[in-house]
Amino acid sequence: MTEEPTRRDFIYIVAGGAAAIGGALTLWPFIDQMNPAADTLALGSIRVDISPIAVGQEITVMYRGGPVFIRHRTPEQIAEAATVEMDDLIDDLARNENLPEDASAVDANRVLNPEFLIVKGNCTHLGCVPVSHQGDYDSWFCPCHGSHYDQSARIRRGPAPENLPVPAYVFEQDGAVVKLGATPEEVAEAGWSVA
Repeated sequence: MTEEPTRRDFIYIVAGGAAAIGGALTLWPFIDQMNPAADTLALGSIRVDISPIAVGQEITVMYRGGPVFIRHRTPEQIAEAATVEMDDLIDDLARNENLPEDASAVDANRVLNPEFLIVKGNCTHLGCVPVSHQGDYDSWFCPCHGSHYDQSARIRRGPAPENLPVPAYVFEQDGAVVKLGATPEEVAEAGWSVA
């Protein structure tokens, strides 16, 4: 024989439901504050006009809280980067967000257009910012601990364990603008492929 619910049972159910709703409403602001802020979402992608960058010149832009180097390489720099033997590299992976993780570090896997090298500008050792046109390879040198990078921003000497990473990017407006933070669909349309 089943007992009929009493008024006390009803009060327990209503009080429990109210406590659960109140707890959820109390926790919501703490959970919601973990979402990215509006200014962070606005930095999801940026466009940089690269048409004024002269051959041999480099600019640094801030993207997602860190520097990004955009270098307009000379024909000599392109040739030098392309002729490096893979056995001479400390890190043989491209470290390119546009390609599979196992892509090799040949120069063609580090650039979409050989004239423009675009890499994140924090040393992979401890996050310092390397100095341009310095070091053994006249490219980037991190004076903090002595890491030397070549014309393709690959680590060649020093304690840094990895090449400077290549961010997701595409060219727009016939190559005059770089869009950093490109979507996977944009990257696929841009013609990135493993060499």
